[in-house]
Amino acid sequence: MAAPTIHEMEPRQRRRVLAAALLRALLTAIVLVALYYLLPLDNEWRLSSAMRAVVGLALFVAVLIWQIRRVLSARHPEIRAVEALATTLPLFLLLFATTYFLMSVHGSGAFSQEHLSRTDALYLTVTIFATVGFGDISAVSQAARVAVMFQMLLDLVILGVGINAFVSAARVGRQRQSATEEAGSDPP
Repeated sequence: MAAPTIHEMEPRQRRRVLAAALLRALLTAIVLVALYYLLPLDNEWRLSSAMRAVVGLALFVAVLIWQIRRVLSARHPEIRAVEALATTLPLFLLLFATTYFLMSVHGSGAFSQEHLSRTDALYLTVTIFATVGFGDISAVSQAARVAVMFQMLLDLVILGVGINAFVSAARVGRQRQSATEEAGSDPP
């Protein structure tokens, strides 16, 4: 028997399932932000900034694919899709915040501020994602401008394709559960 949809659950059970999903998403975001602030990112690495960004994006794509697969097989795919989005979005933003922070540390003159702290880099990333653009921190070097343009383009992809992928995965997951339930109730 397939799990009931969120709308078919008793109100108390629905609140418990939603609260657990939101708590997992919140804890994941907290862990990611803590890692962003605690990892020794400013140590000298052998990889260039561009190569680190490519590795980070590959990691992000791997997590995105893993999350979509989890939505497809979840007991409550709709809730899992929201949880997956709440996990992948902070990872995406922290990836670019890390890129900007490292560009600032290892390449003087990349941004209008001489040195970006981790908070400055995260702030810049979120203002770009939100399309606010206060202008207090801006990309100055060509490499920084390319990175910001790349983030802007990926922001649009994440908002369009990424959200749609999670919604579609939830829909397919729910259809699979219904098909399995119907196949299981047919006499042999």
